[in-house]
Amino acid sequence: ILENIIDERKLSKSNKSYVSKLFIEGQNRIIQKVGEEAVELIIESKDNNKKKFIEESADLLFHFLILLNKKNIKLDEIVDELQLRNKRND
Repeated sequence: ILENIIDERKLSKSNKSYVSKLFIEGQNRIIQKVGEEAVELIIESKDNNKKKFIEESADLLFHFLILLNKKNIKLDEIVDELQLRNKRND
C-alpha cells in the first residue's frame, strides 16, 4: 500500500528518496507541492487528454497522501468522514 511506502521512505531520511527529501524540507514544502499539483490538475481538466488528466490526478493524490502522513492522518480517516457525510445526507 502506498501509505506504507511513504512511511518507509519518510523514515529512511535518504537524499536519494523524493519522499524523504520532501519530509526533510518540511511541511511548508509538502503543502506547496500539493498546491502545485492541484493547479496542474485544474489546468489539465480543461483539455480532453485522459492520460494526462490521470497522470496529474495521480500526482495530486500522491502528494496529498504525503501531506496526510505529515499530519499523522490515514486515508481511511478521510474515507470514514466521507461515509459519515453520506449517511447524514440520506
